[in-house]
Amino acid sequence: MNPPTRRLRLALVITAVLLLAGGSLGYVLHARHRERPPGQRADASFGIQEPGLYFRDTAGGRVARQDGPGGARATGGPSCDRFHTAGDHALCLRKLPGVPARAEALVLDRHLREVRKVTVPGIPNRARVSPSGQVLSWTTFTTGDSYNTAAFSTRTAILDLRTGYLVKSIEQIPLTLGGARHHDSDVNYWGVTFAADDNRFYATVSTRGATHLVEGDLRAWSAKALRENAECPSLSPDGTRVAFKKKVSDDPRAPWRLYVLDLATMREHPSAEPRSVDDQAAWLDDSALAYALPGQDGRASDIWSVPADGTGPPRLLVPGGSSPANVG
Repeated sequence: MNPPTRRLRLALVITAVLLLAGGSLGYVLHARHRERPPGQRADASFGIQEPGLYFRDTAGGRVARQDGPGGARATGGPSCDRFHTAGDHALCLRKLPGVPARAEALVLDRHLREVRKVTVPGIPNRARVSPSGQVLSWTTFTTGDSYNTAAFSTRTAILDLRTGYLVKSIEQIPLTLGGARHHDSDVNYWGVTFAADDNRFYATVSTRGATHLVEGDLRAWSAKALRENAECPSLSPDGTRVAFKKKVSDDPRAPWRLYVLDLATMREHPSAEPRSVDDQAAWLDDSALAYALPGQDGRASDIWSVPADGTGPPRLLVPGGSSPANVG
C-alpha cells in the first residue's frame, strides 16, 4: 500500500471516531436534559440580581430562586444549611465535617461570589442580612440542637461590612431587663433581625428559664428587654411590627405558634397558621410572612406563606424549600 492510500485510510478512521464521539456526547447531553425535573433550569450566571423568592432547595441543599408561587426554579447557588439575602449581599451558613461541630459563615456578593469567610463553632441555626446588605448576623447551636430543651447553648455573631468589624458573640452586650442591668452566666442570644438604619436590631435572649424579645442598639452597644415569650423575631419592612414564634404548649410535638407584635402598641395577634412553626419567619412584603414547616411526602421542609394580619389561610409557596428571602 502506497503512502497516499495509507494516509487516506487513516484520515477516514479518525473522522469516523470523531463522529462516534460527537454522537455519544450529544446523546449524553440530550439524556441529561430529559432527566432534568420539570420546572428546573440551569443558570450559569445565577445570582441575587433578579427579583424572586430565594431559598435553600432541600433536595440538593443549594440556593435556588422561584419566580412567583408555583413558578419555575432557577438553580445554581452555593450549598448552604441556612441562607438569607438582602441589599447587595447574601449570607450562607453551612456545617463543616468533623468533630467538634463547626460551621462556616460565607458572605457573598450579588453574584454569590465569596467576599469573606468566618469559621465558627457549632451547628448552623439562623442567618440574617440587614435590608441594606451591610450588617449580617448568624447563630449556631454550640450545645444541643433544639430550643425546646433546657440543654442548649447558642453563639450569635454580628458582622459590620462597613467597617469589617466582627463581634464573635453578642452575649457580653450590656442588657437591661426589668428596668435594671442584668448579669447572668446563662444568657443566650439568637435570631437577630435588623432595622433599615443598620443600627437598631431585635433578637431573642434566654436567661433564668425565660425568653425575652430585646431591642438592641449597635452604636450605643446596648440592649433592653421589651417582653417575654417571643422568639426568633423578624422585623417587617416598614419597621412597625415583629413576627415571632410564641411558646403556647409544653407538648414537644407542637409547642409554637406564629404571632405578630405591633411595636407601637405592644399588642400581639396570632397568625392564621394553626401548625407549630419552629422557624424565623421572613416577610415577603409588609402584608405576608413566609416560613418553613416539615415537608409533605417525606420532604425535609416546605415553605408556606400566611397573611401577617391574622386573616386568610396559609398556602404552600415552595415544596422542598427552607430559608426563604424575597428579593423585589
